[in-house]
Amino acid sequence: MAKEGISTQYDIKDINLAPQGKQRIEWADREMPVLRLIRERFEAEKPLAGVKIAACAHITTETANLARTIQAGGAEALLIASNPLSTQDDVAASLVADWGIPVMAIKGESTETYMRHVRAALESNPDIIIDDGSDVVATMLKEKKELADSIIGTTEETTTGIVRLKAMEKAGVMSFPAIAVNDAQTKHFFDNRYGTGQSTLDGIIRATNILLAGKNFVVVGYGWCGKGVAMRARGMGANVIVTEIDPIRAIEAVMDGFRVMPMNEAAKIGDFFVTVTGNRHVIDKEHFEIMKDGAIVANSGHFDLELNLEALREMSSEVATRRPFVEEYIGTNNKSVIVLGEGRLINLAAAEGHPASVMDMSFANQALSVEYLVKNKGKLDNTVHVLPKEVDQEIASLKLRAIGINIDTLTPEMIEYMASWETGT
Repeated sequence: MAKEGISTQYDIKDINLAPQGKQRIEWADREMPVLRLIRERFEAEKPLAGVKIAACAHITTETANLARTIQAGGAEALLIASNPLSTQDDVAASLVADWGIPVMAIKGESTETYMRHVRAALESNPDIIIDDGSDVVATMLKEKKELADSIIGTTEETTTGIVRLKAMEKAGVMSFPAIAVNDAQTKHFFDNRYGTGQSTLDGIIRATNILLAGKNFVVVGYGWCGKGVAMRARGMGANVIVTEIDPIRAIEAVMDGFRVMPMNEAAKIGDFFVTVTGNRHVIDKEHFEIMKDGAIVANSGHFDLELNLEALREMSSEVATRRPFVEEYIGTNNKSVIVLGEGRLINLAAAEGHPASVMDMSFANQALSVEYLVKNKGKLDNTVHVLPKEVDQEIASLKLRAIGINIDTLTPEMIEYMASWETGT
């Protein structure tokens, strides 16, 4: 259902899904106390008054509460999906119907529709872009470069997007500052590790209902997301194998108790494969060729290009849907590879994404990053920045307070000792 208007532009599946969406948004809000505290302050102070924001994100219950927080701060926001399979249609409907926030997102939308929404977001002439994978920023630099000189800045939620932003910086095409939200400690230590770990396993289990215990489970990439997936898979009884290109991360995986080997060895013995690298074709044609019959492949990195699905299609004589979000690619030799969620983010394609309690910190980072950009308009270099440490610590302190945990503080004697070089043994 599409509708055009000055402040009510939207393109969603069904506005009548709003009541269910509102219930789910409010349920998630119960687990997001830090964002709720920020929203209360924003409501009183209006630090984003008059600011236009285009947000490209997964349209989930947690994102809805971020949108409510931005709106409370006085901003005018338009939301689009950052992934064709990550939209929760009832949430999109509720944002439009209950909070008057324009949304252009439909679960299962085509690439053409997705790009139309990206362009619509840019046509709203935003002051700030909240991006998830940097597609909006990249499209702006390619197609509407005149906007780049006038925006206040952008925030980026993903490792993939930050890689792209740093490439833009290196190429000299950035004329605005960017905040690498993903690099905040209260984001990647928790969201990437605990959020991705739990939600990825949730998506795989919902899609397949296959027992993980005793299976060879290959985690491709051992960054924070990979660490979380490996940890949770081991907790389910799987035999976890890690593949890596970084020798330091590879050693870490070994010392964490996992088997480490090249992909061309892991491909022969894996029952499940999960990619979490942010890179291209990390599972490629030569890997598909040597996989066991019935090997199951999923992606939990931002873009589906982590899997070379084009090569897999060319190798297959038939593609059959076996369950929702489960497609079997049958080769000419009758050996099959099973792909989950069309190779897109399995935790959002087949499940609900990260739990609200961990997204509480991630979206607190987003909200405070937007405020930081507004407060420092014209003062920041046109480079990729990390949110100041004191803001990171404030978010962690608010989270501890919200869950009823107290910690120690430094005594005057400790502070004096840390500032001195004279006192020793």
